[in-house]
Amino acid sequence: MLPGDKRSGNSMIAISGAAGGLGKAFAVECASRGYDLFLTDLSETALETLSRGLRSAYGARVITRACDLTDPAARAGMYREMRAAGLRFWALVNVAGVDFEGPFYEQSSQHIQTIVRLNIEATLDLTHALLEFRDPYDVFRIINVASLAAFAPMPLKATYAASKRFLLDFSLALGAELRDAGVTVTALCPAGLPTTPECVRAIEAQGWVGQITTCDVGRVAVQTLDAALAGRPVVIPGWANQFLQVCGSLVPARLAAWMLGRRWRSAQKISKPAVFSQG
Repeated sequence: MLPGDKRSGNSMIAISGAAGGLGKAFAVECASRGYDLFLTDLSETALETLSRGLRSAYGARVITRACDLTDPAARAGMYREMRAAGLRFWALVNVAGVDFEGPFYEQSSQHIQTIVRLNIEATLDLTHALLEFRDPYDVFRIINVASLAAFAPMPLKATYAASKRFLLDFSLALGAELRDAGVTVTALCPAGLPTTPECVRAIEAQGWVGQITTCDVGRVAVQTLDAALAGRPVVIPGWANQFLQVCGSLVPARLAAWMLGRRWRSAQKISKPAVFSQG
């Protein structure tokens, strides 16, 4: 089956964090391409609103399942329902993620655990589970939403940046491991995405750097899906972000951490620290 063809039967694309800004952009783009969708997020109401819109606008087949992905028991329940329904998947987009910005020692233990459980544990568990449910007659495409933050240590976003570095390394390693098994893995590494009012304020606080590194979420979804279908391992949207990544790779990690720390401290004087969700 050629990339972009409409799948049939029970073969679907699963998207976590589907009701958030980036997740919704992926869902809309997939529905516009004729893909059948399995959408999960924390809010059942938000998922139902999204699914009604997708069915109305594109005639899409959409299955939704509200799930707290930080809860192993909730994830296990979702997998049981997938198995009972005989669902099969040709792609997985791991969007769900969260960041609590601010000094590490001021974060609560719950905040730190939530970042690790959602950004890392849930992504690994979803990936492992859906490999069991993959469509045996199609290439299985995995997209993991990492971040430009994955390429450098980041003061004031230390746990978040480290979690995204984990996802980048995991994606590259898993892609190499499963290359001959009909599986591709693509890591998306965006910079600022204007998905919530809090994100917009944080981007504005960074001045011109924030402006040139910010990308439109719809365009990011299109670019990433095309890259995944082509089997590309890494996507960095925007020429400015690609330039920063290359320049950053030439700077020692300790110096990069110092420079980024100064930048984030300056931005925080303008923008109050907030919770950023990547869903």
